[in-house]
Amino acid sequence: MRLTHGFAVWLMVGVTLMWATAGVVTRHLEHARSFEVTFWRSAFTVLALLVILPLWRGRAVLTTLRHGGRALWASGLCWSIMFTAFMMALTLTSTADVLVTMAVGPLLTALAARVFIGHRLPARTWSAIAVAGLGIAWMYGSQIGASQWLGTLVALCVPVAAAANWTVVQHAHAQGQDVDLVPAVLVGALISALVTLPLAWPLQATPHDLGLLAFLGLFQLAIPCVLSLACARALKAPEMALLGLLEVIFGIALAWVGAGEVPAASVLFGGLLVIGALVANELLGLRERQARVRPLRS
Repeated sequence: MRLTHGFAVWLMVGVTLMWATAGVVTRHLEHARSFEVTFWRSAFTVLALLVILPLWRGRAVLTTLRHGGRALWASGLCWSIMFTAFMMALTLTSTADVLVTMAVGPLLTALAARVFIGHRLPARTWSAIAVAGLGIAWMYGSQIGASQWLGTLVALCVPVAAAANWTVVQHAHAQGQDVDLVPAVLVGALISALVTLPLAWPLQATPHDLGLLAFLGLFQLAIPCVLSLACARALKAPEMALLGLLEVIFGIALAWVGAGEVPAASVLFGGLLVIGALVANELLGLRERQARVRPLRS
């Protein structure tokens, strides 16, 4: 799937909009709760990917599950943690809490690169990590004594697992083994479904719930994950990071309009710190790279 830069940008905007539907859709479930929500979403994602991946990449993509090695399964485990923690967090706290907490993912990934791989971080990234940390700390501080702090803590598992996933993939690449993220996503959804099924029993989802959860599995997770991997081939990492932040804005807006979930002032303030730090870091980084390219061209 070869994409032009402009088409990839708009496609990525659509991807973030699909990702952002999780919060508002979850708020309209009737009886499905907690682990059952996670199980059905992951199960429908597995079914969708078993159809989509062979059509997109051919049947050979499924054979990599047998020959992908430990790195692929480690990546799949990280994906499973991300899928499970995300939906669990949505059942424990507000959509805004979850999305803002997840937004620190790129900065945690940069920190993991410094600790585990030895990448040097520029001063702007250290500053962004500090500011984003203040934003998250502000959110946590406002929730002390409230029931929402557990959901925010669970949501923090998502960017931590994402950073671990990136570290696994980079380490495998350094060892001469490239991890195919497409089957890794399938592995992650499968592990998530298998782990949460016993915890979700007995299943109580109504046909209405199953329709919504099928929507999440197909249109909120399977399809956008595949499309985002295609966009990553045409867009640079800073562009992907910046466009990915639209999920926070779209998600909060959809939950506000579609489910009456008004974000708390502390979450909005903390979110502004986190997103502002991310945007500033990526824009400054992009400017630095462009400045280095100009002398080479001249």
